[in-house]
Amino acid sequence: MCGESCAEKIAGTCKKQQDATCGEEVENTVSDAYKAPCDKPLTPPNKTTCCEPDGHNVPEKTACCSKVRSAVIGHPLGNVCRRDFDGFAARPKTESDVGLDIEKGISFREHVSLSVEGLTCTGCETKLYRALCDIRGVGNLRTSLVLSQAEFDLDEQAWPVDVLVKAVEKATGFSCQRLSSTGQDLDLIVDADAKAFVEREYPVGIMLMSVLGPREIRVTFDPTIIGARSVLEAAFGSRLKLSARRTTSDLETGKKHVRRTAWVTLLSTMLTIPVLVLAWAPLNPRPVIYGAVSLALATAVQFLIAGRFYFSALRALIFTKVMEMDLLIVLSTTTAYICSVVSFAFQVRGHPLAIGEFFETSTLLVTLIMLGRLVSAFARQKAIETVSVRSLQRQTAVLCDQNGDNAREIDARLLQYGDFFKVNPDSRITTDGVVVMGTTDVDESMVTGEAVPIDKRPNSLVVAGTINGSGVIIVRLTNLPGNNTISTIAAMVDEAKFQKAKTQELVDLVASWFVPIVLVLATLTFLIWIAVGIMVRHQSTGTSVINAITYGVSVLIVSCPCAIGLCIPMVIVVGGGAAAKHGIIVKAATAYEDGCKVSHVIFDKTGTLTEGKLKVANEIVLVHGGQLAMSVTLGLVNVSKHPVSAAVTSYLKAKGVGPAPLTDVRSIASKGVEGTYNGEIVRCGNSRWLSLEHLPEVQALLGKGLTVFCVTINHEPTCIFGLSDRLRPETSLVLAELKKRKIAISIISGDDAGATNRLAAELNVPLSNVRSCCTPADKQSYLKNLPRGKRDRTIFCGDGTNDAVALAQADIGLHMSTGSEIARTAADAVLLRPSLNGILVLLDLSHAAMRRVFLNFAWSFVYNLFAILLAGGAFVRARIPPQYAGLGEIVSVLPVILVALQLRFFTRRYASGME
Repeated sequence: MCGESCAEKIAGTCKKQQDATCGEEVENTVSDAYKAPCDKPLTPPNKTTCCEPDGHNVPEKTACCSKVRSAVIGHPLGNVCRRDFDGFAARPKTESDVGLDIEKGISFREHVSLSVEGLTCTGCETKLYRALCDIRGVGNLRTSLVLSQAEFDLDEQAWPVDVLVKAVEKATGFSCQRLSSTGQDLDLIVDADAKAFVEREYPVGIMLMSVLGPREIRVTFDPTIIGARSVLEAAFGSRLKLSARRTTSDLETGKKHVRRTAWVTLLSTMLTIPVLVLAWAPLNPRPVIYGAVSLALATAVQFLIAGRFYFSALRALIFTKVMEMDLLIVLSTTTAYICSVVSFAFQVRGHPLAIGEFFETSTLLVTLIMLGRLVSAFARQKAIETVSVRSLQRQTAVLCDQNGDNAREIDARLLQYGDFFKVNPDSRITTDGVVVMGTTDVDESMVTGEAVPIDKRPNSLVVAGTINGSGVIIVRLTNLPGNNTISTIAAMVDEAKFQKAKTQELVDLVASWFVPIVLVLATLTFLIWIAVGIMVRHQSTGTSVINAITYGVSVLIVSCPCAIGLCIPMVIVVGGGAAAKHGIIVKAATAYEDGCKVSHVIFDKTGTLTEGKLKVANEIVLVHGGQLAMSVTLGLVNVSKHPVSAAVTSYLKAKGVGPAPLTDVRSIASKGVEGTYNGEIVRCGNSRWLSLEHLPEVQALLGKGLTVFCVTINHEPTCIFGLSDRLRPETSLVLAELKKRKIAISIISGDDAGATNRLAAELNVPLSNVRSCCTPADKQSYLKNLPRGKRDRTIFCGDGTNDAVALAQADIGLHMSTGSEIARTAADAVLLRPSLNGILVLLDLSHAAMRRVFLNFAWSFVYNLFAILLAGGAFVRARIPPQYAGLGEIVSVLPVILVALQLRFFTRRYASGME
């Protein structure tokens, strides 16, 4: 019995406490604010499943979301044992994950996203990660170097978010800003002090106001309650002004970092040039005067410019126990500066050292380091901008009425629900909507990868970012620019940037040992050159020490872990943009690695290999009064979105059948739907569930290779439908290409054996690799038990909610865009265009991406090895002087970025016609 289950203890979910057996679906009484399927705050079903009798979570073997991050914000049901109506089991979480103590109650978690300014290398990311890890109450932490962001769940009883942000800034030295996760943002210019303005009472619909500048504020509002133009023009009793458009947080943070680095580099250059002139220009010898001026300028450079490296290195050592690149810079520049000061002191006393002063070394070293960071930051920023999906978003819209009159151009940020906008020829569509007037052709290739223009007429859907043809259309807005197709795609692309590829573990290991190893090498270089100077070159001890220092400084500064740290993230960023160009959204960074090793592709049948547009081919009525049976059937199936139910619904409605009123209607995973009509139990679904597989009528339909759908009233068969589906036009060609690549193919389906086997025979798939009548657990078990080697990987391609378990079980879960939201959540990649050619594109893109990762690794290794040997004097007559060692970051990082950018030009053509 359900009894005292965990669901009851946590949220009172078991209404039928003494009547429900464990595993039975019961009515969910949890308030809407707490409902969410696992791993994503989507619209939940109206049923939940009781837990085990002892109140513990659903066993681990039923989990299906182990690969999917939990993004549920304060939703208890998103973190405890729960199944949705199709048997999609949520991943059991530990107490540390959810802050859950059965005895003490629930500690709600708040999801926090931070934009972090100052992330330049993998060492910076490690420092940020460790700083956040050390804070109590932080869980599900993820950071992204290329996005300059961190996101995590925070126990609301541990710390306020503002206090946490200040602690992170103190520990890392980075500037952090919280990103809004709810509502819509609007940046406004006010005619008063911004701080005083945000303290006023909020109008209805305004959720939050924050200060951006002396006269600039950000208003977060609920667009379903108040529109953007109302916020701007009327909400505060006076007309406000829109502020300049800001880019997304990652691009905005990157631009700020580039600007700040540019100004610091410019200041360092202005201070360095006079030192170089005094050292290198053919001027009259005035060593003390020139030395004093150089000392003043070098001191300014050392403390005003290089001082930032001191704070960063010390914070890393004290708060996060990390030795990062800035420590090498501090040691090298400080050593060069101190040696110059000592040399100048000997010059003033009239006992100049043989090596002379070298203030130009310390100043030029700092300036070239800043120049290298500027070039690297600029190149990385431009690389991210060029592949940004959000760049497809048009910035303006032509607002009009339903007939196209009274047209006026407005900023797209001011669109609100209920608006109509005009799309002129050859212009980009501002946001998602429905055509209400006009006809045209629309190029949707930038979103779906489909190169053929799509005909659009009244009631046709149009997508943000696509390009209108020669016609003029009037569109009714359905999604605001901040929540349209472009935003959804961009969010899924960003998902991969937060994930760490498996190869990243090797990168992190190398990076963690990089700085200590370089310190050891620099020390050995220093000691060796002292010995060489004294014993081989017969120099004085002072001269040998000073000379050895120049070699040690060169080794410290010429090495660059940044190139290693960017090898994988840059490829993932550019690869995500290239995949989106071909209509594929890669959500998991591991998909690139696993895609190179795929040995087996497993397909669902309906909606994947076939178009999923089932049609009723045969109808058999087994009782008198068939009209009533049809009416009852329609009343039961018209509430289900399953392709079979949808096909039967369309068929019956086309015949003019009206639905009968049924009660207690519920969907049963992989079986069908049941309800009650006038006290009688009505069920419709597959023949196995209804125990009708031996009926002659059913056998006849199965023999024709049709999908059989049966209806019973009080367990008596009333009618049977035989449904057919059409093979996707590209299916045969895609499977032939996979076989050519020696990739095994399997078909697993919940459909009847006749329909599945017929399709397998048509596609030349051996029956040993075909499974029919499969439940979600059967699909998971098949994938788990596939024989394969350690390097073999699997792809499962499906679309339905009942495929979610298999999508999560496979190494790469590939979701067809026409499928359910729950399946999309569990998938590693999504095909925006429902075409199986995307599998081939993903495989080839994976090979192209990993080739560039390995090429970048090779370059980073070769550069650091050769540069350290050259700087350390291993080639004796050839060396890198310490003042020029600062160019190392440019030489090492730029090739890594350029190699990754080559993925932008990735294209593939196949016999099925897709590019």
